[in-house]
Amino acid sequence: MKKLNKGFTIIEVVLVLAIAGLIFLMVFIALPALQRSQRDSQREQDLSRVQTAISKYQSNNRNQLPTNWATFTSGYLSVGGDEFVDPSGKDYTLTELASSAAAPSNKDMVDSAQTNVRIFYTTGATCGTDGAVTAGQGARKVALRMVLEGGGVACVNN
Repeated sequence: MKKLNKGFTIIEVVLVLAIAGLIFLMVFIALPALQRSQRDSQREQDLSRVQTAISKYQSNNRNQLPTNWATFTSGYLSVGGDEFVDPSGKDYTLTELASSAAAPSNKDMVDSAQTNVRIFYTTGATCGTDGAVTAGQGARKVALRMVLEGGGVACVNN
């Protein structure tokens, strides 16, 4: 008479655990990159929101650019209780950057106090390549740049 043993062999159990471990490892590696990508997409949308607000400001002010960017932020970006904050929860701050300055890098993403995420604006310029700007484009032009968490610089202009 043959005795039938029911159950799994140790090799089968180890193989299933190894496959499950690989799946979990892939998820934990891919998840932070996906979250970073989503935050960068939101930052790019926020940059476009600033561009739209500048166009609206120019429509209301004879095609002039804002002279007081703090007032501009409160009057055109934070309207009706709508918050204008970075996906990390930090406030945005508009920082002027000369057209001759080097393109912003990852160390420039937040201010020195580590409390605000910077959006750089350069008047009289338009977006170039690799985060640089082209100067001499007229007094009513402005290039807006933001360092992305995943690397690189997003740039839009009016």
